[in-house]
Amino acid sequence: MMEYKGYFAKIAFDDGDNIFHGEVINLRDVITFEGETVKELKQAFQDSIDDYLDYCAQRGEEPEKPYSGKFVVRVEPELHKNITIEARKKGKSLNVWVKEALSRALTDLTQPPAP
Repeated sequence: MMEYKGYFAKIAFDDGDNIFHGEVINLRDVITFEGETVKELKQAFQDSIDDYLDYCAQRGEEPEKPYSGKFVVRVEPELHKNITIEARKKGKSLNVWVKEALSRALTDLTQPPAP
């Protein structure tokens, strides 16, 4: 994973062509890049992001922000009811309760298992 100016890219290596290629993963717009060495790949990634930002500026458009802090989650009505009840039992809004649950889940996923 690579990061530059808040944009993240996943990287793959094509053994047949002997080249690294990457794609920005936190945008709806498609931004790809490639390089034969890690140094070339990093430079191509940075150049691609800078080009994207320049292109947006030339058009007078705001570049897509990687994360707005808002997203829609669709769940079945029964789950919606149950999490709303749990949030209210704890005196929290549904938004706060879900945010805390997602934070706990992410922590559980990213922490190494206890010995």
